[in-house]
Amino acid sequence: MDTPVIATYGHGTENDFVLLFDPDSTMTISGDEIKAICNRATGVGADGFIRITKLDGKWFMDYRNADGSLSEMCGNGIRVMARYLIERGHQGEGLFPITTRDGVKFMRAPHDGDISVNIGQVTDEGDLVTVEQHGQKYSGRHISVGNPHAVVFLEDLDDVGSLAVAPIVTPESVYPEGVNVEFVEIEGPDTLIMRVHERGSGETKSCGTGTCAVALAATIFTRGKLPARWIIKPPGGTLIVDIDGHSNATLTGPAVLINDVDISSFLVNQ
Repeated sequence: MDTPVIATYGHGTENDFVLLFDPDSTMTISGDEIKAICNRATGVGADGFIRITKLDGKWFMDYRNADGSLSEMCGNGIRVMARYLIERGHQGEGLFPITTRDGVKFMRAPHDGDISVNIGQVTDEGDLVTVEQHGQKYSGRHISVGNPHAVVFLEDLDDVGSLAVAPIVTPESVYPEGVNVEFVEIEGPDTLIMRVHERGSGETKSCGTGTCAVALAATIFTRGKLPARWIIKPPGGTLIVDIDGHSNATLTGPAVLINDVDISSFLVNQ
């Protein structure tokens, strides 16, 4: 198509996204188009795609994974969306809600500095699963953050090797729609380092909901108590997760807009 369609590229701890502002829902972006936009070799390159629109008059995060598949929400992505709304003058700073497929999330977003999002309930589902990577099998814990996670603790994070291929998680019945897998090493009494393979995106530099899953799993693993605060270091930066006594998580970290991009060459249906 010849008419420019301007989107914005940004990231939260190097978990990167393409954001399209479409408050009146005038655009329909297909899964194949999103896959082309997010392709790092031939497209803009990103871990996910966020269409910023409205639902019943409130901001709605229409989030897709890099392969075009639907996802409930994204903890890093929603902070980048909040940054976009404030920097572009669509939303005042402070407290405000953003609706997702996993319900309403409340943001605490200053004009500058880190942004916090109340992710909501983090739940230990009680399932112990087997995670296999490169022929090595590990025990994982099933944690739900509105989306599914399997959390594995290792003594040395380097042992996991490449995460270019998705780990095999069994039994498959526990995760009928796929799963995000986090590998975690305890660095200190309140500090964790992690790597993650996200369903539909592959290994990413960070995962917001994943850090919340890891925080609850670490509290259980270390026989700690709630409320708890964890400093979590994925490869892309540092995030802070606070879990209150009712297992509600708040995620705090940076969100940055990089530049605007024309995505019209990837769209065929507009």
